[in-house]
Amino acid sequence: MKNVLALLAASLAAAASFAQTKWDLPTGYATGSFQTENVQAFANDVDKATAGKLKITLHANGSLYKANEIKRAVQTGQTQAGEFILSGSANENALFGVDSIPFLATSYADARKLYEAQRPALEKLLASQGIKLLFSVPWPPQSLYSVKQINGPDDLKGTKMRAYNPATTRIAQLLKAQPTTIQLAELGQALATGTVENFLTSSASGIENKLFEQTKYFYSVAAWLPRNATVVSQKAFDALDKATQDAVLKSAAAAELRGWQTSEQKDSEFIKELAAKGMKVSAPSDSLKKELLSIGDAMTSDWTKAAGADGQAIIGAYRKK
Repeated sequence: MKNVLALLAASLAAAASFAQTKWDLPTGYATGSFQTENVQAFANDVDKATAGKLKITLHANGSLYKANEIKRAVQTGQTQAGEFILSGSANENALFGVDSIPFLATSYADARKLYEAQRPALEKLLASQGIKLLFSVPWPPQSLYSVKQINGPDDLKGTKMRAYNPATTRIAQLLKAQPTTIQLAELGQALATGTVENFLTSSASGIENKLFEQTKYFYSVAAWLPRNATVVSQKAFDALDKATQDAVLKSAAAAELRGWQTSEQKDSEFIKELAAKGMKVSAPSDSLKKELLSIGDAMTSDWTKAAGADGQAIIGAYRKK
């Protein structure tokens, strides 16, 4: 009997030492998106590094929560982790939208500098909401897609322009277009029904969502490089033992590096593919570029005022780098 009890105690101790923790990680992006694949690789790395002690299940394509619900779900503890586009929360706090100020950072090198300038304030803001930033990865530069040819800013007046955050809504308004809020997963249908006629998004989104099927013109305006953030509830992170926390952070750092490299590599590949799919790829006209640069200057000024001292510090730090 004693031997049986001893064996049972040993089994229970072994089970306790390998108490598996499970996290859900929703994202609004499709399974085939390079962003989603990068987050899945992160989850795989964590599984391997912890020998299965922490299991992260990725829920793609808004299947668990819609894209605009994910941050709130992490914040309220409905899910342990999640991925969302930072600028989608800019109405909540302007600091979330610095990466979507038009023509402030238009290259990967500048986007990295802007991220480095923003990160301390971003981490502090998320921490105040009970959220820990794990990593952040940019989409390729935002360019202009259109059903019809755009020769200048006048061609955008009165058109239905897709918006997905406060910045894109404001751009549409300044261009005298009609902003229409549509999530990326629903954009193809919106184009098919004429709900949207043009929009700003990345080359990646164009390929991954087959937007070339409904749009014929691609203008490489490189307006900005919006970033996704993969985050975890601070409470869920704190519940992990130190070794597991370290494994998560190490895997997150690798995911961030890999994500930035993949984004830049994919951009040139995707633009070539859009052309191969029949889209007319070209630079914007001088008049359109001039108008967009003017909008960028105005929106940088507006953002700095809205973001206050933290915003001014971020822009100041960015311009010193």
